[in-house]
Amino acid sequence: MTYPPNESQPEWGTPQEPSGQRRVDPSAGGDDRALAVVAHLSPVIAAIVSAGWLSFVGPLVIWFIYKDRNALVRNAAASSFNFHITIWIAWMLAWVFFITLIGIPIAILLWVVPAIAQVVLSIIGALRAWNGEIYSYPFQIPILRT
Repeated sequence: MTYPPNESQPEWGTPQEPSGQRRVDPSAGGDDRALAVVAHLSPVIAAIVSAGWLSFVGPLVIWFIYKDRNALVRNAAASSFNFHITIWIAWMLAWVFFITLIGIPIAILLWVVPAIAQVVLSIIGALRAWNGEIYSYPFQIPILRT
């Protein structure tokens, strides 16, 4: 993004676009970007391996270990954890609806829609993290602070 000579460039970490996406300090190296990508993609991998039960563990581990390293890594891990806890709660509600038998169509909807959202939004988050941008998931319960 270029700025006219009479306008000052905004500081790093301030909103850059109307969509709320923020650009982080360019000093975030390749290791920081790679950790942020892992924080976004580890829930998808864990969901495949554990049938969705442990999808929030990867971002939580990254947040505990690397939260003081960089704003990009901290935000990626916290956002990913918060979003995937929301997905996990939706799946638990789906099981409750499934047990009632009448709620089976709702249960199927609560299994399919979050699963698709989990894969698509995690990939978008990983791509944005690789570009050094902070990504915030649209539906998340704010448990960990970014």
